[in-house]
Amino acid sequence: MAMVSRLLVLSLFFMLTSLEIDDKLGRRKGMVAMAIDEDAKALCSVNLAQFLPPPYGGLENMICQPVWNSFLLRYSQTQDNVITIVLSTVYTSGWVGMGFSRDGKMMNSSCMVGWVNPSGQGKIKQYYVEGLTPSKIKPEKGELPLTNVPPLVYLQGATIYLAFQLKYPIRLKNQPILLAFATKYPHHHLTVHDDKTTILFDFSSGTSFDVSAGPNDYISSKKTHGILGILGWGLFSPFGAIFARYLKNQKLWYYFHVSAQFVGFILGLAGVVLGLQLHNKLQVHIPAHEGIGILVLVLSILQVLAFFLRPDRDSKYRKCWNLYHGWVGRIALFFAAVNIVLGMHYAGAGEGWKIGYGFLLGSIMLVCVVLETLLRLKKLDEPTYPPTYPMHSS
Repeated sequence: MAMVSRLLVLSLFFMLTSLEIDDKLGRRKGMVAMAIDEDAKALCSVNLAQFLPPPYGGLENMICQPVWNSFLLRYSQTQDNVITIVLSTVYTSGWVGMGFSRDGKMMNSSCMVGWVNPSGQGKIKQYYVEGLTPSKIKPEKGELPLTNVPPLVYLQGATIYLAFQLKYPIRLKNQPILLAFATKYPHHHLTVHDDKTTILFDFSSGTSFDVSAGPNDYISSKKTHGILGILGWGLFSPFGAIFARYLKNQKLWYYFHVSAQFVGFILGLAGVVLGLQLHNKLQVHIPAHEGIGILVLVLSILQVLAFFLRPDRDSKYRKCWNLYHGWVGRIALFFAAVNIVLGMHYAGAGEGWKIGYGFLLGSIMLVCVVLETLLRLKKLDEPTYPPTYPMHSS
């Protein structure tokens, strides 16, 4: 019991230390991003007229603004509300997109998406987001008021340029903008983006505000969601199961089991609630992660209900209850581990997260292997007695 408790504390300490290291790395990346912004400002001096035709190559009163990662937004707006836009970023493969949203969400937004296919042909299309699945993102549809000037895509060195022109009935000012990219080429449908952000761009002043890391601090919420899931379903729940299977010869095993499972359930439930809030705010649909998360929550609720419906030890249903409780718990823990890995993958978690959870998962598996081996050796050492038969008097 003492060994398992120490390992639990050690795993928790190591995981939190790894996350702290990852947070420091994140701050360093932020400093690197600031340096990249300085380089991006220098790129604004590139003369577009050398490779882009008018009106894109000769923008009058052009404003150039770094907006996200290596994305640069150049634009010019005339008195009659015609706005010419040139979006550029570093490019290797896949597609690059810029969307105009009503409320900062993907739903019902109209996007200009461009790419250069492997044969070197540039493609640019307008898409309308009717839903959050690839089949619901409709090509050649949208609400952007494109002018008669054809939009174009041009690859200059390692930089891709998307250029298009819009005409609005009134002067464009504050506008929620979606920026995204993917490394896979579109085929029949637009492939899922590798990363995206939402900014509120003021076309009257050329300033922007990052909505995705704004007042509600979505990035912090995403980290909290991950920590709750790892602590609840990746730490307390597995150790609660270990207490129940391997340490029944200890006096307080039952209380340790119930306490660990209760804490794990509460933390896991809080993680699911926060995940649903993030889904509603970010409008990001990840079917595998969301579906497995709901499955694990349902299995956890069934385990809680089973605690209150546990039959007496002498009941004829107790054996069935033990089988049900044990296997539902194993299935829940398996899918919880899978979902934690999926969550880190989709969130683009840093090395600290991966190392921390890898150490935790490896420690749990090592403990289970050792304790399972000891349990089976103990059963082999137990004496076996021949069956007893009733004695009959002659």
